[in-house]
Amino acid sequence: MKLPDKFDILVITLSDRAFRGVYEDLSGPRIKERIAEFCNSAAWEADIDLIIIPDEADRFRAVLMDASNKKNLIFTTGGTGIGPRDITVETVKPLLNKEIPGIMEFIRIKYGTDKPNALLSRSIAGIMGKALVYTLPGSVKAVDEYMSEIVKTLKHTVFMQYGIDVHDKH
Repeated sequence: MKLPDKFDILVITLSDRAFRGVYEDLSGPRIKERIAEFCNSAAWEADIDLIIIPDEADRFRAVLMDASNKKNLIFTTGGTGIGPRDITVETVKPLLNKEIPGIMEFIRIKYGTDKPNALLSRSIAGIMGKALVYTLPGSVKAVDEYMSEIVKTLKHTVFMQYGIDVHDKH
């Protein structure tokens, strides 16, 4: 297999209030900015779409099912906490073909060491259809923390996903 000529990326913000226009979504655009920077540095061409949907599991599931066979990367922001409207993890997890627990566990531990509230995030990552999926918390600060760690392994993760052996042959 080879890498796509152009990566199709979807950023989904889950927020009832941002969807209704009560406040401006800042975390979705920040993910878009960070992933665009990464793709540029990796010399990967990318189309990055950004959508905002309410915290509704059925609607979210439909978006994911459609996107998982069309997009190469899906990032979500919001809904990873323990509040009554936090449905991201419960919606994404059963749709994953393969979960990648290490990256999110590492992020929780790294940032939770100094800020124990970071340990309350239930973010997950994995493969769904043909898409690599990362679920991030809904704050810009958390997005920056998560993306700083995700981009360190993203190129290798994508190579592994496409069956491209980049390991030393020694």
